[in-house]
Amino acid sequence: MKIKKLRQDAILPQRAHDTDAGLDLTTPDEVELLPLERKLVMLGFSMSIPDGMVGLVCPRSGLAAKNGITILNAPGIVDSGYRGEVGVVLINLGKDKIVLPKGSRIAQMVIVSYNNTQPVWAENLDETERGQGGFGSTS
Repeated sequence: MKIKKLRQDAILPQRAHDTDAGLDLTTPDEVELLPLERKLVMLGFSMSIPDGMVGLVCPRSGLAAKNGITILNAPGIVDSGYRGEVGVVLINLGKDKIVLPKGSRIAQMVIVSYNNTQPVWAENLDETERGQGGFGSTS
């Protein structure tokens, strides 16, 4: 997968361990978040995700558990046709101001295949055991 550096200080997404599903996304800038503040953090690179795949930008469990920092639109979507700068929308759900130093891992991206089905209108749907039960019907 090709990554294009848009800023000299951009950091290449990488896995901390060979068996990790997610590529760590790292901020090239210090990020300060007040309680309940949201901020779009630009990462300084664009990328070429292969056709038939999508990048899912997911929160890092450590940031969420320790600091209340998560991704507002989790998971964020980076489509294979997008060639603009990748960014992450962070929000501070904690009670304290948080300062993430330059070089902090702020999110992770999982690259997955998807089925490109096309929706069509239909008069009837296939019957299932569940039927129309939803919103707590199995509790």
